[in-house]
Amino acid sequence: MKGKKIILSVMTALLLLASAGCGEQAEINREYGDIMARATEDRFSAMEIREYKGVRLDPSIGPRDNSITGIQSVNMEEYKLSVTGLVETVTEYTYEEVLEYPSVEKLITLYCVEGWDATILWEGVRIADLLEKAGPLDDGKILVFKCHDGYTTSMPLSEILEKDMILAYSSNGEALPEPMGYPFIVVAEDKLGYKWARWVVEIEVSDDVDYEGTWERRGYDNEADVSFEE
Repeated sequence: MKGKKIILSVMTALLLLASAGCGEQAEINREYGDIMARATEDRFSAMEIREYKGVRLDPSIGPRDNSITGIQSVNMEEYKLSVTGLVETVTEYTYEEVLEYPSVEKLITLYCVEGWDATILWEGVRIADLLEKAGPLDDGKILVFKCHDGYTTSMPLSEILEKDMILAYSSNGEALPEPMGYPFIVVAEDKLGYKWARWVVEIEVSDDVDYEGTWERRGYDNEADVSFEE
């Protein structure tokens, strides 16, 4: 119900903006800002931190669900994270085994192609640490992330290592919520949101440098670099 209320509030604000005359515009702008601020505030969970080192954080959950088949609920009693493909040893981790690796915190902004962004404090493990045990072969140039709902996307291994990307299990100081990909989301730094794979169940090391994931096959740019206009 909360999600429906947020959508209705935003729709109401947009209708007000569309119908306003010149004399009413300033008042409408203020009302629109108030509605959007309330909608954002409503998305925070009770335990989320709101600020980190002087930076205002955004809610972990985005303004709407844009997954391909709805929010996933992973059976954690059976869950395993697999590292497969061009590796010396196919490796599986339980959720608890992943959490035993050294943790890393990163303040990273997620930019969605829908036009919104969210600055969130992520905590997780280095993808490089998860790969080390499996031993990627020299031919492995690409990591393909496969998800519980069938979603896939990929990124060059060299870029993942260069940026020290993490697989996050926490956002804004609490366990990653299901809408954001519990148990794990790829924090694809400087990449658009469709590279941020959620509900990850497998990391495949591949030599297919032209691999296209779910949205890339539908025409989305495979590089997905965030561009900042000056």
